Formats: sequence, C-alpha cells, structure tokens
Amino acid sequence: MDTEGVFDPETLDAAREAYESVGPAAQTAVRETATAMDFDREEYADRVTSQVVETARDAIFASLLVVHVADRDAFESWRASTDADLTMLGSEDVDNVVWHAAPFADAAVAATFQDERDAAVATLRRQAFGRLYRDRL
Repeated sequence: MDTEGVFDPETLDAAREAYESVGPAAQTAVRETATAMDFDREEYADRVTSQVVETARDAIFASLLVVHVADRDAFESWRASTDADLTMLGSEDVDNVVWHAAPFADAAVAATFQDERDAAVATLRRQAFGRLYRDRL
C-alpha cells in the first residue's frame, strides 16, 4: 500500500486549519496566473473574484489530501478494520483502489481503477473534498 499527500486531519478543527493554511497559496496562484494571462488592472478586477480564489483554495486543499493506494486485497483488509461510512466509486471488476478517510466525519470515499493511477488519485481527491469537506469548511 502506498500513502501520499499532506493533509490527513483527524478533527474538523484540524481540517479547517489546513484549509485556511492554503488560502495565501491560492491567492498567489490566482494572481500569478492572471499575470501570466496578461490581465490588465481592469480585467483583473472584473475576473478575479473571491469565488475564483475560493475555488483555487478548494482545489489546492483537495490536491493535498492524504490518499491510500493499493490493490483490492489491501483495500478490503482496511475496509474490514473500519466502521467508517464508505462511498465507493467505480467498477468492482478492477484490481486497484484509492481511498481517503475523514475520521471527524466517520466517513471515507474510495475509487477503483485499473491502470490510470494518477487520474484515479486526482478524481478521488476531488470527490473526497466534495463529499467529506466542502459543506463542513
């Protein structure tokens, strides 16, 4: 089993703190992207809204969530050891699983994949954010 990522909050307060910590990075990323796109002052003011920065913060936070990647047997072993409410995405007919658990929510999200590990990890992180964090943060 492989584990990758930065944020693995045990509590809702820890999740909120981690989420807040990426705010400055989101602002910088948006500002630098707008500069690279040659936005003038007026276009920047019109197009770079608080919603744009918040979306960047959501994406950065989600991309840093800790995920576990393993074959189906390792996943099933983990699954047997937890009481978390699990949302399973994907097909049962593939060999690999990526998952993220949020202890404060007593919930987890998992996605199956065959070959495209990076795509599965990215998709799972977005799903985990949307299902486990967005409404709580």
